[in-house]
Amino acid sequence: QVELVESGGGLVQAGGSLRLSCAASGRAVGTSMAWFRQAPGKEREFVTAIMRNSGNTYYADSVKGRFTISRDNAKNTVYLQMNSLKPEDTAVYYCTAAYGGGNYRSPNSWTYTGQGTQVTVSS
Repeated sequence: QVELVESGGGLVQAGGSLRLSCAASGRAVGTSMAWFRQAPGKEREFVTAIMRNSGNTYYADSVKGRFTISRDNAKNTVYLQMNSLKPEDTAVYYCTAAYGGGNYRSPNSWTYTGQGTQVTVSS
């Protein structure tokens, strides 16, 4: 059984910080992982990814320099540190795992997706 459990979302003022966590189990363990987000009325969009073998990280331009993805392999957990948050960062954030090839910025390229955690940034 595969499970991705996100936590750490909440309400924060603009300029503040949050750290999201995604704990993986089953076949999601040890795979490449990513975060996507979806705001109301908008399509799900790529935020960041960390690749299994190379450890390379990738970021959307909108979050570069503010967000950092990292992983703790011993805990099977990926983190998303979000700093200098803006109201436009408000969205449900989804953890994904097991990159299947193709465009890593597309949610369709990832095999597993968590339930999501709400992040709300007030102005």
